[in-house]
Formats: sequence, structure tokens, C-alpha cells
Amino acid sequence: MSDTQELKTAVVAIIGRPSAGKSTFLNTACQEPVSIVSPIPQTTRNAIKGIVNTSFGQLIFIDTPGYHDSEKKLNLRLRNVTESQLDGIDCILYIIDATRTPGEEEIHTAELVKNAQAKTVIAINKLDLQQAQPLKIRNFIKENLPGIPAERILEMSAEKDTGINEVLKALYDISPAGEPMYDEELYTDQDLRFRICEVIRGEAINRLADEIPHALYVDVADIEHRNDGKKLWIRAFLCVERESQKGIVIGKGAAKIKEIRLASIKKLSEIYIQKIDLDLQVKVDKNWRQKDHTLTKLIPDSK
Repeated sequence: MSDTQELKTAVVAIIGRPSAGKSTFLNTACQEPVSIVSPIPQTTRNAIKGIVNTSFGQLIFIDTPGYHDSEKKLNLRLRNVTESQLDGIDCILYIIDATRTPGEEEIHTAELVKNAQAKTVIAINKLDLQQAQPLKIRNFIKENLPGIPAERILEMSAEKDTGINEVLKALYDISPAGEPMYDEELYTDQDLRFRICEVIRGEAINRLADEIPHALYVDVADIEHRNDGKKLWIRAFLCVERESQKGIVIGKGAAKIKEIRLASIKKLSEIYIQKIDLDLQVKVDKNWRQKDHTLTKLIPDSK
């Protein structure tokens, strides 16, 4: 970096439809597992921060839940999280899946940035897949967001880590000058309890089928630092909506819950230096997705 180069710092909201690749982009850009990646749509429930530091400066990314048309209580709250993150941010990264034909949901997502085109970069994702149709996506952008110039419409594969640097450079180009907001060693500001919840939930939903991933949340009941801080002891519950789901999560001979527990320990051990001891159980919180107090605890109102 030259002495005359001005450092840039920006808060960037990542938006897009469910499964567009927002979480994959964030993890690839940060080079760390910040957000859950799953083939199951709508696994991100909170606005999750990932921090990218380069010689150009610092980008603080907020990975928002996939913008989804639905009137269910949980989905309405997720949409509120996404919309609220667009207030007062410096830039927007709009990720579009090149393998899906844009429809009503994509139009509604594009409308979120219609009044913020001057600070928006678009990344057309999944260019590594054979069914990708970037030209169709570019026509959609031209029709719906004509104020975004060609140099801010880029193509990438978040999974294969191609085109990521070009996307970051385009964001730096429209970012304001400023000193870093976070220490350069940090790649996320998530606290310990939230991080543990997300790791366990991620390992669970990637091992469970049908409706269960959406009917599940994680409650971390206890965290203790033991053996002079060398061991992290955690007691957590996988919470489901119905008794019948409990048996599925536990599995025959408790095989499924054991698989989730061991995978969670492995992932947490990659993040934290302490030895991980996880007591993981399953409990029923009947119809939790219809309970405002539970939803507020899991997804606080964003103001």
C-alpha cells in the first residue's frame, strides 16, 4: 500500500433471495466460517457481521436473512431484519443466483435497493454451475435497476472463490474514507453464546430433512470455563415444535443427536482453542414459531 492511498471503511449489507449464496460469500470473503451455509433456504435468521481487512481498508459485512415472500410470523420477522439493516449503511451488496429465473420475489428484493442504487454493487453468483444464465440476470438488472453502472455488476462463484476480489474492489471504490472500526485480527463480532448456537444449528439442519430445519432452534443453557480456562463446557438444547420431531432429531439409538453433537464439537474446536465438552439434548417448545416472546429472543427487533 502506498503512503498516499486513503483507507476506506464501510458497513455493507448483503441482500438477496434465500439460497442466493450470501452466507457462502461472507465465509469466503472472511476466510472463516462466520455464517451457516446450507442447501436449505432461509437458514440465516439474524443479521450476522463478518469483517474483511485488506490493504484498501475494512469492510464490515452484515449477512441478512434471505428476502422471502411469506406472511408467516417467522418470515415477517426475518424480512424486518433485512429491511432494517438497510438504514444507515454505507453500501449494499445485492447477490443474485444466476441459476434461477428472476420472478416476483427477485423483483421485490430489487425494490429494496431501488432508492440506493448509487451505493449498490451487484454480484451475479453461481457462475460455476452449468445452468447459470448471467445474460438473463443482466437483462433483469437493466430493467429493474438501470441506475447501476456496468462496472458495479460483477460475476462470481462464491463457492469456488472466483470473482470475490473484484466484488470487494467494487465495494471499496464506493466506500467512504475512514479508519477501521474493528481490530484487524477480528473477522466477526459475534459473541460466544450466539456463535455456539449458530454452529450447533448449522450442523443440525444439514443433517435433518423436510420441515424440521425450520422448526428447530438452539438454546444454550450453560457455558462454563473449566480446567483453568482450558475446557469450554456447554449445555445446549435443540428445540423443536412437536413431540414427533423430537424422536427424529434424536434418531434410532440416539444416533442422529450423537452425530450432530460430534460434528458441532469438531466445528467449535476449529474456532476456539479450548477443549470443547458439549452436553446436547432435545426438547419440545410447542409451536414456538407462533410465540412472539420466543421469536423476540431468537430474532430481536432491529431498530
